[in-house]
Amino acid sequence: MGQVKRLTYGFLLLLFCGCSLFTNQAPENVVARVGDQYLLRTELSEAIPEGYSKEDSARAAVAYINEWGTRRLIYQGALRNLNEEDQASFNTLVRSYKEDLYMKAYKDALIAKSLDSTISQEEAITFYEQEKKNFNLNEPLLQLRYIHLPEDYNNLSQVKEHFINFKESDKYALDSLSLQFNSYFLNDSTWIKRSQVVSKIPMIDPTNADKLLKKTNFLQLRDSLGLYLIAVRGTLSRNETAPLEYVRPTIEQIILNKRKLALVNTLEKEIKEDAIKDKNFEIYN
Repeated sequence: MGQVKRLTYGFLLLLFCGCSLFTNQAPENVVARVGDQYLLRTELSEAIPEGYSKEDSARAAVAYINEWGTRRLIYQGALRNLNEEDQASFNTLVRSYKEDLYMKAYKDALIAKSLDSTISQEEAITFYEQEKKNFNLNEPLLQLRYIHLPEDYNNLSQVKEHFINFKESDKYALDSLSLQFNSYFLNDSTWIKRSQVVSKIPMIDPTNADKLLKKTNFLQLRDSLGLYLIAVRGTLSRNETAPLEYVRPTIEQIILNKRKLALVNTLEKEIKEDAIKDKNFEIYN
């Protein structure tokens, strides 16, 4: 224990020596007592964060002691005043909750050790084809690229040429110039929500999104913030089937959850069968 905490506990002992929670006969390592329960100096020390000043440590210690004492006094009052039926019900809930915590931790450890989390493309495609009717979109999606250029940008013609052609050499050139852009998104093979685009480009809103964000090679919009170059590669409307690549994370999670459930059922069955075999689990008629 550091010098600051030793001084703090000396201060606390003097502060509380007249309090009914402390007695001259208290064991050396005891800071407070409620009935037959004791708060130890080691517990109090662990409850106070390192790096506190002497004054902050003293305040934290006083607060902890008061909270500790209050909780136990209320708990003891509950034990005295709640009827036996309520106490028995609560004790059953506590035992059940404790069992659930231990069982979950144990199952999670077994699953982490045994679960195969690899999902092949073939498996994802098979699941997607089987469940395609459940993957309807609830909002439009887009495949697009865009660049937001400053109002006074001087190299517009070169950037527009690279942006429209968009071959590998053009992508490399745009990437090398990207520090000059206000913002940009060039991964036009990725499906994104149209609402994300609407929130990013001020001139586009729900009233004109259908008109502006349609499949096109090139769109140029300007406002007081600068110039936007936009190219929409693909669109999907609400209620159309979501593409596999868009719902792939969801599919993987569903498949993993099914594997976990099957693995848990297998583990539970094996544990019970082993216990019966070892005569550690018996059912009496």
